[in-house]
Amino acid sequence: MANWNDPQPSRTGFGASPSLNGTAIGRAGYDTGLRRHMLSIYNYMASGILLSGIVALLFATSGAAQQIMATPLRWVIALAPLGFVFAMSFGINRMRTSTLQMLFWMFSVTMGLSLSAIFLVYTGPSIATTFFATAAAFAGLSLVGYTTKRDLSAMGSFLIMGVVGILVAMLVNIWLQSSGLALAISILGVLIFAGLTAWDTQRLKNEYQVVAGTEYAGKAVIMGALSLYLDFINMFQFLLAFLGDRR
Repeated sequence: MANWNDPQPSRTGFGASPSLNGTAIGRAGYDTGLRRHMLSIYNYMASGILLSGIVALLFATSGAAQQIMATPLRWVIALAPLGFVFAMSFGINRMRTSTLQMLFWMFSVTMGLSLSAIFLVYTGPSIATTFFATAAAFAGLSLVGYTTKRDLSAMGSFLIMGVVGILVAMLVNIWLQSSGLALAISILGVLIFAGLTAWDTQRLKNEYQVVAGTEYAGKAVIMGALSLYLDFINMFQFLLAFLGDRR
């Protein structure tokens, strides 16, 4: 069974002809397949973000968000996306590609419901400005991750530890209610997910050599889109926290 999440065992050495699952192919064919694979990931990711944005906007403007966010049901909405992430991550080997696709769209919808809260806190223009700033930064960072020759795997391990640290700090600040700590968390959050964007892009690029032509290829596209979606949304939310204009 292919270990699609770890591309290292099958990476070709310097000067070697690219191969997929032991079959040598031409450089042009490999590059074409890689571009198609990455484009599929970006298309899924962009479609998921678009779906979440539409759901968030409709939910907020309908007035339902304001009513529900004042009840305990807000915790269900906030935690539902996390449930889908765990289900997809731990069930990938048992699920079909079509099941993962369905869960990805359901995740995008529930994430949109959760994101609707930002329309109650921040002004529309500041949300739009921050979104486009995030999109520009994401595009640049993803391009760096795709084109760099430097191995970013060590940086990825450090950044994942940083995510854990950010989560702990956010939980602590629920009780402390420190504006200074909140600002520091937002700044560090932007930097951490900016680095993860580049790292995930390189990881997904290297992963192609392992999954291409296998049953995991379609699954890798969905999970890759999920990874980049989370990088984008988290970077956007942390950036909005200290750049957004509150109502």
